[in-house]
Amino acid sequence: MVDLAAQLLGTMPATAVPPPLRGIAKFDPRKRAKLGSAPIAAQLENDKKFREAVAESIEKGWPELVASLAEGNAPPAADPVLVAAAAYLTRPPGWAEMVEMARVDLEQSAVAAEGSAQEATVTRLREQLAAQKTAAKEESERLREQLKASRAENSDLRRKLHDARERLKAADRRADEMAHAAEEAKLAASTAGSAGESELRRLKERLADVERQLEASRRAAREGRSVEDSRIRVLLDALQDASAGLRRELALPTTISRPADSVAAVAPGVPTVRGVPARALADDDPQLLDQLLALPQVHLIIDGYNVTKTGYGTLTLADQRNRLMTGLGGLVAQTRVEVTVVFDGAELNAPVQVVAPRGVRVMFSAPGEIADDLIRQLVRAEPQGRAIAVVSSDREVAESVRRMGARPVQSALLLRRLGRA
Repeated sequence: MVDLAAQLLGTMPATAVPPPLRGIAKFDPRKRAKLGSAPIAAQLENDKKFREAVAESIEKGWPELVASLAEGNAPPAADPVLVAAAAYLTRPPGWAEMVEMARVDLEQSAVAAEGSAQEATVTRLREQLAAQKTAAKEESERLREQLKASRAENSDLRRKLHDARERLKAADRRADEMAHAAEEAKLAASTAGSAGESELRRLKERLADVERQLEASRRAAREGRSVEDSRIRVLLDALQDASAGLRRELALPTTISRPADSVAAVAPGVPTVRGVPARALADDDPQLLDQLLALPQVHLIIDGYNVTKTGYGTLTLADQRNRLMTGLGGLVAQTRVEVTVVFDGAELNAPVQVVAPRGVRVMFSAPGEIADDLIRQLVRAEPQGRAIAVVSSDREVAESVRRMGARPVQSALLLRRLGRA
């Protein structure tokens, strides 16, 4: 059916070809039935007009067959495949039974053909078995003759093998004697050279130790010089900014003093040192953080989780960190101070990514270390004389950093300052 329909597609006008088969109609005639079998079969099943057009072609090719099927009789000598195709396309009365009968005939023909093929196979196998038996008998006779010749040859080889073994034993004895002599010579040479090798190896080890010690000394000198240089530079910048701020605060003249300025006198309207008010701020004074941030080169060290849990402890740790980073970004943009935030790494299940604003340094304590110890290390690393403020409500942290020269600040003051910003 598919072959007939494929041939018909090539002769039909383009407008008469069913839309689903217009692409297939453009295929090569030899490939049309193979590549478009499924769409063609579906169109034959669903498109009555197309099926009738194919039926007309089969009526023209096999009119006697179509006439017999229309009368309800299938010619006995007709090909069952052709009968089934013609019945399906022309749809005479009882066509489904005709298709089924054709299928049964095909199955019976296939069974009969299979039986004939099996009988032919059995006959062929029997002939092959008989031929193999004859060949096996001839091969057995040939092998017996070869066996006799092999036994005679084997006896001769045994005698030759015995002679060869005797010669091999003698050669082995001579080889053992030569190997023993060579071993003694090698041992003597090894004994003579072992002392030199031991001394050379010892000297190489000493040279390697000296090189490692020299490299360690150089590295330590470089690192120590780099750390000391950075500490001195930070302290120098702090002193320079402090002196400049003090000069501005006291309104000191930029010119050098004159000889007359060294004469003691009371100038009218100029207050003395005793007239300058002095005030020490408490740790919880709201103005404390503002005055500390105004100091030159101040380093603000923040106990991160102490601040976030004081201000917004109901949030997750990630949200606490993000909220604190947002507030510190605005603070750094306003004051331009150095800010370091320390978080306790022991509370993390896995490494986290913290997006720190520009000018904010974020540090996590190492495994086995708490944030308080890292804060003390940061304070200890700064040079003596630099202004350092540590934001933490932990009393132990506050007392320890105060002893080291830093000024502790309550977490509530930083939260109030961030909220004001």
